[in-house]
Amino acid sequence: MAENIPMLALSPTMEEGVIVKWIKHQGDIVAQGDILCEVETDKAVMEYESPAEGTLLRITAAQGQSIAIGETIAVIGAQDEQIETPQKPKQQEVLTEEVPRKNIPQPPKTSMPPLATAKLRSSPLARKLAELHGLDISSVKGTGPEGRVIEADVKQAIPKTPAATPPLSRPDDEVIEITPKRKLIAKTLAGSKFTSPHYYLKVNVIADSLIATRQKHNAESDHKISLNAFLIKFVAEVMQRHPVINSSWQDDKIVQHRTCDIALAVSQPDGLIAPVVRQCHTKSLTQIDSELKALVEKTHAGSLTSADYANSTFTISNLGSFGIDEFTAIINPPNSAILAVGKISKQPVVGDDEKIQIHQCMALTLSCDHRLIDGAIGAIFLTDLKEMIENPRQ
Repeated sequence: MAENIPMLALSPTMEEGVIVKWIKHQGDIVAQGDILCEVETDKAVMEYESPAEGTLLRITAAQGQSIAIGETIAVIGAQDEQIETPQKPKQQEVLTEEVPRKNIPQPPKTSMPPLATAKLRSSPLARKLAELHGLDISSVKGTGPEGRVIEADVKQAIPKTPAATPPLSRPDDEVIEITPKRKLIAKTLAGSKFTSPHYYLKVNVIADSLIATRQKHNAESDHKISLNAFLIKFVAEVMQRHPVINSSWQDDKIVQHRTCDIALAVSQPDGLIAPVVRQCHTKSLTQIDSELKALVEKTHAGSLTSADYANSTFTISNLGSFGIDEFTAIINPPNSAILAVGKISKQPVVGDDEKIQIHQCMALTLSCDHRLIDGAIGAIFLTDLKEMIENPRQ
């Protein structure tokens, strides 16, 4: 019997996917595990493996089309099996709820028993869209089977408000569609900024000893250690002294993590992603650097999996290579803090002897979630980190 193939969640935060390319074509024989198509998620372009075997009877999602989780993208069944119309995905059927209609007039009293309260069937997408626009879904007339309210019904019911201001785009402007990744970045960071009460702490660090230590190590070893690997190692060590920095706020409790899983923000053409080096507190500089380089390569190749970027406990964002002196960063959920690193540059510094000397310096700015990190805790953490960078140990 023909089986609907739904859009699956290929990453933990994925809500919809864009069909980039169909690998199999209508009429092809498909084995379970064969690559059906390539899907752009909120993180990367990933291969979609067929969950069923048989003949690809119908493709219901075109290349370039955005499909919500659970919606049908194809139908697979026996060869020459006849299918009239695409079936509804099983997931949508399961999620369909019975919602009581509101403000329905009572029927006139008769000798017949009173009618039961009318029920309204609606799809998950319809309910989500109605909630987004503040629309009472019980007021929407359904055109689906048995009066079911579908997404198109809600779209039709959304009030059309005439534009009160000139359009943002002009005829010669280029309009760029928002990718799932960019959409998720906007949603995540906006949620973080307006949910987590941010405050910022900054220190200026003399990096002479760090630079000298790194140069000495790289001159004596075939394995060249990056500056970011040093920073990750130092942060992991200091976090062991201040475990609240390695915590997450979850509803009515604070979760204190036992491992230091540190993410590094990496730029891509369509947005940032932060792959994670796991258990940094147990690893050497060389191990951290090797894993970090492999993750950065996977990032640029677009081959990261959800296991590579999910569930970090702290994040570092380094814009020094872009010539940025200093900046503040938005906390990367579920972290409680993020470290913003500026460029290393020569600066005049007044010494203890009140003489001015030139040193290699860099600015570190720590963004903290004030719900669980008090100012004094954040200040001590950043001061200890400064001390470790200025007096590094091999």
